[in-house]
Amino acid sequence: MALHFESYALSDRGLVRDGNEDAAITSPTLVAVADGMGGHAAGEVASHIAITTLDGLRPILSNPEIDADSREDLLLHAAVEIDNQILTSTQEHPENSGMGTTLTALHIMGELVELLHVGDSRAYKYAKGKVTQISYDHTVMQELLDQGRLTLDEVSAHPQRALLTQALMGKSEIDPVLMAYPAKAGDTFLLCSDGLTGVLSDSEIASIIKKNEPADIPASLVTATKAKGAPDNVTVIYAIVSDDQTTEPITTLLGAAHE
Repeated sequence: MALHFESYALSDRGLVRDGNEDAAITSPTLVAVADGMGGHAAGEVASHIAITTLDGLRPILSNPEIDADSREDLLLHAAVEIDNQILTSTQEHPENSGMGTTLTALHIMGELVELLHVGDSRAYKYAKGKVTQISYDHTVMQELLDQGRLTLDEVSAHPQRALLTQALMGKSEIDPVLMAYPAKAGDTFLLCSDGLTGVLSDSEIASIIKKNEPADIPASLVTATKAKGAPDNVTVIYAIVSDDQTTEPITTLLGAAHE
């Protein structure tokens, strides 16, 4: 294998929710988190659709004969396809109307890591003891922050801090973000649902990463979240870019995607 991800992940329902509506995938070329929403377990359905659709596209996305422009088109189309499948599912099961999901995914090919993002599940890059958010929260609060109408302290206590401006809900009103970053062995990324970031600050997350071995980081972050009440499902993927040619290629589905 060329550059690829070596990932450690955990998805947990937290301490309050009855079930886990988060879903995730780890693989050598693709890692992703989806945070489902909607009553009657419909969030589980939406996040499952998102992750399994991406999983089905992995062989095409990783085909070296696909040029960069075509791969970007495929990634963007994946978000549209997920949105369409959610629409079809709600038409077949009206009781699930209103379900939706976020999606934050990293795909690696050659010396590029591509970020596909809709919603408020986050992607961070970790380096030198600090985490830097590379995704953009599609939330009303983020828009108000950008406009200077709220401060970070005001956002943390705002009752509408989780209100999304974009999500995959079968409404064809999405504008997914697709960005590319140069990659090299040793680069490290963190993907997570807002069950983590709604409880732990960026500095707390970075401190826990710094103190732990890679394999222990997801569980340590979840444990810290539970120590503060864990009111939501929490999913964490810690992904390291590697050039180790002896790595065994394993794909794992987590949370609602595993059902």
